[in-house]
Amino acid sequence: MASDTFRAEVKEFLLANCPESMRVPFQEEGDAYWGGRNATFKNADQESWFKAMAARGWTTPTWPKKYGGGGLSKEEVKILKQEMSALGCRPPLMSFGIWMLGPALLQFGTEEQREQYLPDIIQGKIRWCQGYSEPGAGSDLAGIQTLALSSGDEYVVTGQKVWTSYADAADMIFALVRTDNSGKKQVGITFLLIDMAFEGVSTRPIKLISGKSPFCETFFDNVRVPKANVVGEENAGWTVAKFLLTHERSAISGAVDGDMMTPLSKYAKEAIGLNEHGQLNDSVVRAQVAEWEIDGAGFKMTLDRINEEMKAGQSIGARSSFMKYYASELNKRKYELRLDCEGQKALAWEGDKYHDGKIARQFCRTKGNSIEGGTSEVQLNIISKHILGLPTK
Repeated sequence: MASDTFRAEVKEFLLANCPESMRVPFQEEGDAYWGGRNATFKNADQESWFKAMAARGWTTPTWPKKYGGGGLSKEEVKILKQEMSALGCRPPLMSFGIWMLGPALLQFGTEEQREQYLPDIIQGKIRWCQGYSEPGAGSDLAGIQTLALSSGDEYVVTGQKVWTSYADAADMIFALVRTDNSGKKQVGITFLLIDMAFEGVSTRPIKLISGKSPFCETFFDNVRVPKANVVGEENAGWTVAKFLLTHERSAISGAVDGDMMTPLSKYAKEAIGLNEHGQLNDSVVRAQVAEWEIDGAGFKMTLDRINEEMKAGQSIGARSSFMKYYASELNKRKYELRLDCEGQKALAWEGDKYHDGKIARQFCRTKGNSIEGGTSEVQLNIISKHILGLPTK
């Protein structure tokens, strides 16, 4: 009965506080609210929806109430997600702080760090970006060379990061830096929080084949960072990094799950129409769309099962690599099929009639799914070794 009461309360709250315009999938980048020191809302509906959820701590429903989170039980979180999904509610806040840094702070941070950063993440006051990959350390993440030299109570950080998503809009960055070069490369890495406003930090956008890009290069030129900003212990950042990567790959797979709010068949119906039997006019595309939606439904059920295991305290380990790999492939297939459905007009690159080339640009953008968060080749190696138990030689 308690769960029924909570479900009724959630439904009532969502109906009262989630405007109709916030109950449709994102149509463009500005539809998502990322927060931050200089953030602005696209419209009044976006603002009211975010503030209503943040006031309850439901931007992070599982986080402890002492930091401003929702403090909900596993069953309550499940109900909240079900009711939001039933109404088609958009996430009120998109945040690398929620998906990646927050869980790492809860696991490895000091109480002072949690009290300092978690409430601002929950309330969307600070926008974070991730500083892992470098020009010479992509798939081989442990090969980072960004150097942090000890100087009293500070580090002096010098180096470069690449593929730092939204770095040009971020307030702070959680980065891997090298504090010791004397031993095994996984040892000597430290997890450090750096304010993007510190002197010596600069960014440069990276343009993709889609014509648009969230990616940047980030440069550190003798940046002085307090040692109090180390998460975990000095030279033990690899442990934090691996923990965070699991959450990053889960977040990427979850993003594709969220994108399935609008079935591919809906786009196909609009593009090629139906025959007299109410079926898609093109039988080949009809079969491909059906196959994609079946695979997508199966993947969603798998994600739901793994998420339940995570809530029960079980580690998903290498399965995060499976989730990330399959999500990437599923998303690429989706936009290949959208090109097939739209035909020639899907190749348009600009013009209001073709939504500024949205489909073609998104198709190009999906190619990056095979790289970000760990390349598909690396994920397949992890899957073969740690899930399938195949020999490495």
